[in-house]
Amino acid sequence: MRRYLGAAVAASLATFVLALPAQAIVLGGTEWTFSGVNTLTLSEAVPSGQQTTNLPCIICGDHQPLQPSGFGYNDFGNTGNQTNLLFFSSGIVDDKTLGSDTLSATNYSGTFLTNYLQAGGDPNLTFSIGIDVNDTNVNQTLESFFFLDVTTHTVLAAFINSTTGNLVAPNNGTGYPDMTLGTFSLAGLDPTHEYAFFARISGANDGPDSFFLVPNVTAVPIPAVGSGLPMLIAGMMGLVALNRKRKARLNLNAA
Repeated sequence: MRRYLGAAVAASLATFVLALPAQAIVLGGTEWTFSGVNTLTLSEAVPSGQQTTNLPCIICGDHQPLQPSGFGYNDFGNTGNQTNLLFFSSGIVDDKTLGSDTLSATNYSGTFLTNYLQAGGDPNLTFSIGIDVNDTNVNQTLESFFFLDVTTHTVLAAFINSTTGNLVAPNNGTGYPDMTLGTFSLAGLDPTHEYAFFARISGANDGPDSFFLVPNVTAVPIPAVGSGLPMLIAGMMGLVALNRKRKARLNLNAA
C-alpha cells in the first residue's frame, strides 16, 4: 500500500510540475520554484569509475574516507527497512547531524563545481549522477531527485518517478554505481550562487544507498588521416635524414 501511495504522489507531482511553465514544490520546509527545469532520465547504464576511489559522493548513507578534496557529504546512516528517505547533499565533510529533509548550512558554490569538472577534463560542464544501490533483491524506488539553486530557491533539474521499483542493483553492495541519472549541466549558471542536490527513496530495504557525481569527460581527439599528421611524420623523417647527412660530413672531415 505504501509503495502504491508513493507512486501516486509522484504522479501527481509530475502533473503539477508540467501543468504550467512555472510551479513550485516544498523541500526541507522551503518553497522551490520550477522554471525552465531540465528533465532528468534514469537509466540502467552503469557509469564508469568506483566511488570509493575516484567519484565524489554528494548524498551518502555511509562514511566516505577517500572523498576528493573540497567535497563534503552527508552520512545519513541508512540501516534499511525505511519507508521514506529524504536527504539533501551537504558541503560539510561527514555531516552526520543533517536531519531527514533538512537543507545543509553549507552547500557547493558554482565556482567550486565548475573548477572540479574542468580540472577533470569536462570542459562542457555536464555530468551525471551514479547511484549505488543496496537492496535485498527487492527493488527500491527513486521517487525524486532535484538539482537546486540554493541562492534563488530554484529547481534546475528534476527527476520525478512514475515507476515503482525503478532501482536495480547489478553491482549490489557498496563499491560501484549501479545506475545513471542524467544529464546535468552547469552551463550558464551563476558561479557565485550556491547549489545542492536532493533525493527521495521509498521502500528502502537494505543500506546504504548513495549518489555520486560522474563528470562527462571529453576525450582528446586523435588527428585523422588527411589532417596535419602525415605532414608531421614527413617532417620528422626529413629531420632524421638531414641529421644522418650532417654526421656523414663530420666523419669525412675527421678522416
